[in-house]
This record gives sequence, structure tokens and C-alpha cells, in this order.
Amino acid sequence: MAKPRAIAFLCVANSARSQMAEGLARAFGPHDIEYFSAGSAPTRVNPNAVEAMAELGIDLSAHRSKSVDALPKARVDVVITLCQEEYCPVFPGEVTRLHWPFDDPAGAADEPAAFRRVRDQIRAALEQYFAAL
Repeated sequence: MAKPRAIAFLCVANSARSQMAEGLARAFGPHDIEYFSAGSAPTRVNPNAVEAMAELGIDLSAHRSKSVDALPKARVDVVITLCQEEYCPVFPGEVTRLHWPFDDPAGAADEPAAFRRVRDQIRAALEQYFAAL
């Protein structure tokens, strides 16, 4: 597997899963890769995502939800969608596409714990992905 130049993590709202993936990749991934996150219907970064990441020493407090249209498309060569049941964003162009379906932790009965659980699942998937590079 070729090492990417830039990875974009996508979900619908760019409020939790894709934000956590970007933060985890920046903290634990290779530093010579650029990392972005975006959504097809951006809203705001979920405070529970910020809190779950702060537990690992990763600060998402300055992150903002962004549209897929705002990404530097010419630089991105890997797109990872993190949607489960909802419609995942579409990213145009010739890129490697991976789909990692994770539950949306927002609105779960055990919401704060759900954010931690999904954070840890994303981290495990990223560790496996980066180990294969």
C-alpha cells in the first residue's frame, strides 16, 4: 500500500466521527501526511467529541465543521468515510476510497460512553491502517 500524501475523513455532519479521526491521525499517524475532515451537511463539533478526545490529550476545541467542498481536493489521495446508516458524503476525483462504518455516537442512550467507544474503535482502525503503510 502506497503512503498517501493527504487523507480526508468524511461523515455527514463533520461533528464527531470524522473530527475524532482527524484528531487521532494528527496525534498518532505519520507526520508527513496531511489530515482533513469534512461533511456533506456540516453542523458543529459535538462537545462530547471534544471531551472524549481531551481524555487522550487531543484538543479539538478549535476545530470547526467544514463542508466537503472546502477540502483541497487536488492534494487528497485517500478518502475514508466513517458513516454507518446515513448517506456518506461523496468526494469527486480519483482517490483511494475506504469505508469504515462506525455508529453515530450522538443521541445514543449512553452518549458520553458512546463517544469514547467510537473514538477507541476509530483509533484501532487507524493503528491498523498506519501499520500497513
